[in-house]
Amino acid sequence: MTAAPCRLCGGQLRLALDLGTSPPSNAFVDPASARDEQFFPLRLHVCSVCWLVQVEQFQSAADIFADDYAYFSSYSTSWLAHVERFADLAVKRFGLTAESRIVEVASNDGYLLGCFARRGLQVVGIEPARDVALAAIAKGVPTRIAFLGAETGRSLAASGCAADLLIANNVLAHVPDLNDFAAGLRELLRPGGWLTLEFPHVLQLLARGEIDTIYHEHFSYFSLATASLVFERHSMRVVDVEELPTHGGSLRLYVRHAAEATPQPDVARVRAMEDAAGLQTWPPYAELAKRSEAVKSGLREFLIGVKARGESVAGYGAPAKATTLLNYCGVHADLLPYTVDRNPHKQGRLIPGVRIPIDSPERIMNTRPKYVLILPWNIKDEVMEQLAGIANWQGRFVVPVPRLTVEP
Repeated sequence: MTAAPCRLCGGQLRLALDLGTSPPSNAFVDPASARDEQFFPLRLHVCSVCWLVQVEQFQSAADIFADDYAYFSSYSTSWLAHVERFADLAVKRFGLTAESRIVEVASNDGYLLGCFARRGLQVVGIEPARDVALAAIAKGVPTRIAFLGAETGRSLAASGCAADLLIANNVLAHVPDLNDFAAGLRELLRPGGWLTLEFPHVLQLLARGEIDTIYHEHFSYFSLATASLVFERHSMRVVDVEELPTHGGSLRLYVRHAAEATPQPDVARVRAMEDAAGLQTWPPYAELAKRSEAVKSGLREFLIGVKARGESVAGYGAPAKATTLLNYCGVHADLLPYTVDRNPHKQGRLIPGVRIPIDSPERIMNTRPKYVLILPWNIKDEVMEQLAGIANWQGRFVVPVPRLTVEP
């Protein structure tokens, strides 16, 4: 047990998984810097009351989403296709017109709002990381640089930013104060409006052993049941849900003010699926430690074998999940000499903790490694298509999670 209370309900927490210590996932290192890195315990806990899965908070959100935040979502072609499909769906489902206002929380570099703007709709982004917010503004996407909470939500709504469609994709996990954030969403959502959210489904994390999705920047991990409780505490209600393949398995929730909510059948269906998996019982969480050891041993044994045989290997990608995976598995540059990433903001830097160099994708084509380790395994099809040319030297792809596989 731990002394810390649950960040949602104040209940007592139980330790489910200890991944040792790890640096902040996106704190990429400048090779010329002499500054020491910070390492923090990375432990997963479960609330015994509301079953919210969560990690301890060691840094403020302001420290994590600082001016040099390196995550730009628009470098993934599969993700851009995903948001284009969502924009089409939303316009049709919600009957959006030129008078509708679309507001996105954690709008990053404006890639999603740009889809709506191109369709002639009014858009406003809310993004706390200054560098990515300025990138959005440079693209012509109006963006407020702020963290959302109840006070900010009231202020923005009073200034004309209340939303007919309020979007919060892949941000709920990043919020340390869930109740204040949910209150901010309520304040921003117009009467008659819709709130949509996407987040990784904790059911998939548990079932597939997706341990590298655990990092300090992800404060919480949600089931539909627990996410529903977040909104019910703030006079909103989930009315529909979709299962998505993104990020290793996600949910998209449709939420309305409670007085306007009529739940659809899929809400009961997904809740029943979670109940059948025992998400409000301890055994699924206890199994996670065994799955994490299997991931660790599989990756280490493979890379040690590659080195012993004198073969070559390179990484593809420097996502946040790579920081957790490589630090937990003790994989340094002796086993993985370098990785590559399409994001120029990461190139020339080092993965936190293990200090593996990050280069541009062209390096793979120049050095012709026998194996390419796909660190953002959730977009492995996209990566394998981009690097199909490795077949010219009989190169092969390696996927580390949920179990190590070599393809083709």
